[in-house]
Amino acid sequence: MADRARIVGGTRSNGARVEIVDLGHALHPAIPVSPSHPGYRHALMRRHGDAVRADGTSGANDLLVLGTHTGTHIDALAHISHDGLLHGGVEAAEAQRSGRFTTHGVDQIPPAIVPGILLDVPRALGVDRLAPAQPVTPAELAAAAALLPGGEAAIPNGAALLVRTGWAQLWNRGPEFVGHDSGVPGPDAAGGEWLAAHQPCFVGSDTTAFEHIPAGEGHARLPVHRLLLVERGTPIIEMLDLETLAARGGPVFDFVLAPLPLVGATGSPVRPLAVFETETA
Repeated sequence: MADRARIVGGTRSNGARVEIVDLGHALHPAIPVSPSHPGYRHALMRRHGDAVRADGTSGANDLLVLGTHTGTHIDALAHISHDGLLHGGVEAAEAQRSGRFTTHGVDQIPPAIVPGILLDVPRALGVDRLAPAQPVTPAELAAAAALLPGGEAAIPNGAALLVRTGWAQLWNRGPEFVGHDSGVPGPDAAGGEWLAAHQPCFVGSDTTAFEHIPAGEGHARLPVHRLLLVERGTPIIEMLDLETLAARGGPVFDFVLAPLPLVGATGSPVRPLAVFETETA
């Protein structure tokens, strides 16, 4: 499989040079998948030579089958309910009655360019990767925020707060990445409250679920999902590739995100971008 360029260059309309870091994983049938969601299937349905036009041209096309929470993706507010209610007290049963969500679907998340903040927890703790089942508490998040220019006080409201655990290093080792037996690092309930207090536009991480997953428990409880999606109305981005971004350095950037406009869906595959201005016009 050919390697993709993780960092590319570009130019803004004002002539400023930019560097773009790709935060999305490549999609192929061997990617790790949460046990709660479908995987990824790709078939070349029409091959070159199956039909050749009079002018000698031939076309190929594909069939894709995947879940809305497959690979790097965003959770819409419709993804989680609590006691039968979605965000804002919307009755989940009524919202989904037609077979798709009439409110809080992923099509209601518009394309966005917002401030991006990398909270690099392993760097703050002096390790390469967090341990399996390690909770990310307010103390760890505050330590990561202390690495930012201006510290925690410089985190603006409405930013995308991306929590690195180093777990993307295991992306090509599917069962380890999913971590059902070992557990997975991530924000615990108090860590989720710390993030929510900064009033983010999005939160995201490099793990299967934006949660502290204890060993052997799988997704039995999702307190951070409940807090962010149901109580605070904050979409969650999961399975980000934050390794290139962390290696590049520079924890503050422009974050670009555009979910697919899947009407009434609970989520969407995404290809987020971190954009850095490297030269002025």
